[in-house]
Amino acid sequence: MAKYQKLVDEIRQQIASGVWLPGDKLPSLREQVARSGMSLMTVMHAYQVLESLGTLVSRPQSGYYVAPQAEFLRQPEAHQKVQLAESVDINTFIFDVLQATRDPHILPFGSAFPDPDLFPQRALMRSLNTVAHSMKPEDALNNLPPGNEALRKTLAQRYAMQGIAVAPDEIVITNGAMEALNLSLQAVTEPGDWVVVENPCFYGALQAVERLKLRAVAIASDPQHGLDLDALREALSRWPIKACWLMTNYQNPLGCSLSDEKKAQLVSLLQEKGAFLIEDDVYAELGTDGEHRHPARYWDSQGTVLHCSSFSKNLVAGFRVGWVAAGRHAAKIQRLQLMSTLSTSVPMQLALAHYLTSNSYDRHLRALRRSLAQRKMLARRALTRWLPPEVNINDAQGGYFLWIELPPDLDAMQLYYRALARNISIAPGKMFSSGDQYANYFRFNASWAWGDEQEQAARILGELIRTLLDEQQKRLLSQP
Repeated sequence: MAKYQKLVDEIRQQIASGVWLPGDKLPSLREQVARSGMSLMTVMHAYQVLESLGTLVSRPQSGYYVAPQAEFLRQPEAHQKVQLAESVDINTFIFDVLQATRDPHILPFGSAFPDPDLFPQRALMRSLNTVAHSMKPEDALNNLPPGNEALRKTLAQRYAMQGIAVAPDEIVITNGAMEALNLSLQAVTEPGDWVVVENPCFYGALQAVERLKLRAVAIASDPQHGLDLDALREALSRWPIKACWLMTNYQNPLGCSLSDEKKAQLVSLLQEKGAFLIEDDVYAELGTDGEHRHPARYWDSQGTVLHCSSFSKNLVAGFRVGWVAAGRHAAKIQRLQLMSTLSTSVPMQLALAHYLTSNSYDRHLRALRRSLAQRKMLARRALTRWLPPEVNINDAQGGYFLWIELPPDLDAMQLYYRALARNISIAPGKMFSSGDQYANYFRFNASWAWGDEQEQAARILGELIRTLLDEQQKRLLSQP
């Protein structure tokens, strides 16, 4: 065993046994050298490996600290495992909330996108400038659906590295993941069909159900274990479900991931019942727990899964380039795309193809994951410091969202409006469900650099929640 690996294993064992707790500072590099007798390079390599695994986080001019462990909330017993929605009407509300995050004076903790400063803007602009000077007239035709050939080939190679056989011709380049998901759902359903969504779920799924005039069955998703497969099995037996729109990795808003075992069971169950899976996997590259997570598509051998993702959450939001590994549905999705948006921006496709072949995308992802883990730790610590003890903060390892539970009967919408008046946005739980069972929850985007302004915002949120608690107590006392 290499010396650095011996130190890695030793420190992980110490953390597991409680010698070092989350937030504890480890001995400095030089202290570890003196203690272990190893070289500085060996110790540095071991600490860097532990950081890449999400076990440690580094702080400039400070040292290495034990990363925070995941904190999970138990699914409240009162929440329904299966909930029907004959119709969904949520788009107007979501539009209003998202519009508020565009104001540059508002701290965008309610935003769905990570801090753009985390992306390699200069390298991307160099790629865009390069392709802009070399574009030819025929590029407009050559990059119509299914999209740029070099980009699709690169994506197929990345699937192959995960052990997933996807031919470039099965991939359709889209205007972000939302178009991939919407076209995929449209390809396998008709108006009036039943589809499964998670509860809570990404609001884009609810918007798609509303737009396509579908009927939804919402299946409870647990913050620790993910989708309730028993409830899904029951729904598939009771209703003619055509498709499921699910996030299997780092789900939005909960942050949870399905285990490999549950993903395999999910695919097997859907194949047995003849239903399709629209797999929303936009956060797959943002895991900070050191585990490589396959998509459900890995276990699909019958063309059941349409796997959708994009570069918007891990490389560049403004390019709006996504894709779907659609298998036998690729031709139909291309036809649907030609009838709607026609194609994805040609310069953006060419720029991404150039970037992926001339830059280290994986090196960028490693740095991004480290930054997100550090920032989320700082945000969680600040919120724990300033929010009342009655508030629970759910933090799964991976992604950049915190799912926060207010005390029962406290309305997150009231907090949303009062925070917005103080130039702070949050994403209230109403955005993520067609019902009211998450009215006392909100999602918090923890991807932003943490400084005095953000610390002040956390303090204000704490004050606003305490005011709501006081008002609630006064109402209770005034009742006869």
